[in-house]
Amino acid sequence: MMPAPRRAAAAAAAAAALALAGCATPPGIEPGRPLEVLAHPLPPYQSHEECVALAPGDRLQYRFESTAPLAFNIHYHEGKAVVMPVTRERVSADEGTFAPLVMQEYCLMWEAGAEGTTIDYALRLTRGRPR
Repeated sequence: MMPAPRRAAAAAAAAAALALAGCATPPGIEPGRPLEVLAHPLPPYQSHEECVALAPGDRLQYRFESTAPLAFNIHYHEGKAVVMPVTRERVSADEGTFAPLVMQEYCLMWEAGAEGTTIDYALRLTRGRPR
């Protein structure tokens, strides 16, 4: 058995490792590097977002499928307002290329209905001219 001070140090190290692991975020949307997510669970009335800074000239290709109808949008916040250049209600699939008109942090958001769902999605960002 380990002495008490060593047990405490080992416990502290383990707690620190868990805390750092909790802070790790999955890879985000990066130019030229497709992001593909399979079987992401979306419980009833819950939402999931993927956000990225976009500017005029950028292109964001998106595609998704879900096991049940859901709401989908691409939005950004301007003060207290939420601006939604793309909205879809009760869809199980959609795809397109989004071309922003203004520089903003845009979020793609999927929101499940009463039955919940699972989503597969793919995103690909292409930057326009350098900013």
